[in-house]
Amino acid sequence: MLFKGVLKKTALVFIAAVVLGTLYLVFIRATILETEQISHIESSFAAHNRLQAIHVERKSSIDKVMQIISRYNRTMSDSLKYELANEIYLMTKKYPKLNINFISATITHESAKTWDPKVVSHAGALGLMQIMPATGAFLAVEEGLPWTTPEDVLFNPIYNIRLGCRYLNQLVGLYEKDGGLAAYNGGPRRAEMWIANKRDNMILWEETRTYVPAVLELYHRFRTEGTL
Repeated sequence: MLFKGVLKKTALVFIAAVVLGTLYLVFIRATILETEQISHIESSFAAHNRLQAIHVERKSSIDKVMQIISRYNRTMSDSLKYELANEIYLMTKKYPKLNINFISATITHESAKTWDPKVVSHAGALGLMQIMPATGAFLAVEEGLPWTTPEDVLFNPIYNIRLGCRYLNQLVGLYEKDGGLAAYNGGPRRAEMWIANKRDNMILWEETRTYVPAVLELYHRFRTEGTL
């Protein structure tokens, strides 16, 4: 009888251990699932916050550029202002060396403060970012845009901004902002000479001497009007 009692107690202990072990595994599994759910919720929340931040940045950028355009061109339709502002914002995502204030300052000066998509310079440069036809044809190949006539492409403000920003980004990458502007206006070779001679303004063309500080002044003015 004693032996049977010992066996019964041993069996009960074993069963209890199995039950406790099973309950422990269930608890661990539930904890893991709960942790995974919490982690998924946290990841989803973080992703939502990132998307929200991107939306706020985009809207703020577009609103600011539209305000700049309105300051210089009061007859442009709101729909076109929005298209241009959105394209400028997209260019800052494509080219991190550029920002909306710098692009807007360049366009403002290049267009003689008109933001007129069909503005033409005395030298024959066309459109918002004043692109020469030969330069435009070369950039269009890089950008993958069809080249028909200079007027068709360069008077299209969206194309003009894409080509101008592609070129400006290349130059800023090589020469920084001031050197990039000097190259954009007076050519890369002259900008290289200017930088090599410790930015001696006598190296630059007369027009470029005033062009660089004028664009930078607009850039700093736009930048102080907001944080973008």
